[in-house]
Amino acid sequence: MPQLSFLTPLGTLTLSEEDGAIVALDWGRGRDQEETPLLLAARDQIQDYFDGQRSRFDLPLAPYGSTFQKKVWAALCDIPAGETRSYAELALAVGSVARAVGQANGANPIPILIPCHRVIGAGGRLGGYSGGEGPETKRYLLELERRTLRQQGTLL
Repeated sequence: MPQLSFLTPLGTLTLSEEDGAIVALDWGRGRDQEETPLLLAARDQIQDYFDGQRSRFDLPLAPYGSTFQKKVWAALCDIPAGETRSYAELALAVGSVARAVGQANGANPIPILIPCHRVIGAGGRLGGYSGGEGPETKRYLLELERRTLRQQGTLL
């Protein structure tokens, strides 16, 4: 499986590709380094995101997971950059319960591209995050998106 590792403000990230789609994004350096056109495009889009030049991604994604997990991950992609939804709101949107949504959210194999960081706990609590430095990484990503949108003039 081709992988491409690169440095970001959050440390080294590794993208993995299979059958022409991104299947994983992991923290740390991957073993099987291979530059493919898709991995290079994905790296460039992620770098643009961190540089405040992009708030959405245009990449083929094919995360491994159950039908329910894929439904939750699709709903995550509908949350606009710079905004958040609670686990309860997301559960209502997918016809489930918050606990099941939280488990699917935590199993997201393509964080950042599938924006699981945009889901927060009840009462506006930040909640956990499985990538990077946990909640600090989540806070960083949310603030990055808000700053990007303010710079673009789409968030007041």
